[in-house]
Amino acid sequence: QLQLVESGGGLVQPGGSLTLSCQASGTIFSRYTMGWYRQAPGKQRELVARIGSSGITTNYADAVKGRFTISRDNAKNLVILQMNSLQLEDTAVYYCNAIYGNGATALGWGKGTQVTVSP
Repeated sequence: QLQLVESGGGLVQPGGSLTLSCQASGTIFSRYTMGWYRQAPGKQRELVARIGSSGITTNYADAVKGRFTISRDNAKNLVILQMNSLQLEDTAVYYCNAIYGNGATALGWGKGTQVTVSP
């Protein structure tokens, strides 16, 4: 069973940067498409970025395109979300998850990591 732990969140000013990490345990990590999601207060959880199992294919939500970069290291069971030019609207709890081919998430949700963008 794959387990995921998110980290790297914090408080940052607008225009700043943060790097989020998702550490996975389990030997099947490299088989999965992985995604970063976020949930802002009062809003539904949304997919921010995803990366294919080999790390070649990536997709981004329009709101973060050009500012966020997702990457993975299958040897270390790690998925990274580099967030630059952060905006107030990026404030949310960020989660990672594995994604099935039909787009459904494969696992339950972890605790996530809080990102707060504030002047």
